[in-house]
Amino acid sequence: MSPRTQADANAPPPSSTYQLSPTAAPSVELWTPQSVIASLPAHSAPSSTGSASPIPFFHMLSRLKTTKREGWRRFGISNGESVSDHMYRMSILTLLAPPSLRASINIERCTILALVHDMAELLVGDITPVDGIAKSEKNRREASTMDYLCQELLGSVDGGVQGREIRAAWQEYEDGASEESKFVHDIDKMELILQMVEYERAAVDGTLQPDACLPKANGVAQLNGSVGNGPIGIASAGNAGNADVSRVPLDLGEFTWVAQKIECAEVQVWAAEVLRERRRFWDQRGMTPQDFSLLADP
Repeated sequence: MSPRTQADANAPPPSSTYQLSPTAAPSVELWTPQSVIASLPAHSAPSSTGSASPIPFFHMLSRLKTTKREGWRRFGISNGESVSDHMYRMSILTLLAPPSLRASINIERCTILALVHDMAELLVGDITPVDGIAKSEKNRREASTMDYLCQELLGSVDGGVQGREIRAAWQEYEDGASEESKFVHDIDKMELILQMVEYERAAVDGTLQPDACLPKANGVAQLNGSVGNGPIGIASAGNAGNADVSRVPLDLGEFTWVAQKIECAEVQVWAAEVLRERRRFWDQRGMTPQDFSLLADP
């Protein structure tokens, strides 16, 4: 998960700790998929490479079910969605593409791209812009992981055909040149917007309780952390006329900026509808959340 905050958008890119000058010391060990696998418990590491069976690969995929999407953790959501959760809903969204899109793009291909686009995170993890890892290094780690999965674990399975297909699908998404990949990039943002709104609702109805919330004397809660130059956004409960006002709303509005980056008109329609839902949710509580979307106008 890699949404940039408004502060991040204006900030210089983080310097890489892996691009050391010839005289720099100490040296930094180069990240490799093998270095991560070596640190895993024995039962979690692949039993073998070069196998004609896909079973070692199948087991590795389980890590997508337990690897969390990291962007939410800064808001105290430590037990949120996994990478697998995110990719599954994206895949379903591609199947609901309107007829106007089905006439011009290959929906089956879109679904495949959605299913594999974050696969490398099973070893790399979900690197976000605030992690201080340069984009070039992030890309290198992810490409290295896909090479490991598709060559070392799948290279001998049925002649390596499926491994090459998965690797090509992942690269197509990364390159972002095909119409299918452009649509799936928009679906990636759409899924983020959906999850953002759902977490805000869950914080009010009590099904989500962010960690590290610090009650304040003025009735405004704030997480033990910060975003950019200001506090992480949590609004005052306010409006005693609502049944759920005892809950302190969670404002995840910094993520709304991704709506501006959606290019497909059909996905823009979906995003605008969800953001209007969000506006009504906050209006009912007499509050104004952060909103950088530019899409939620009535």
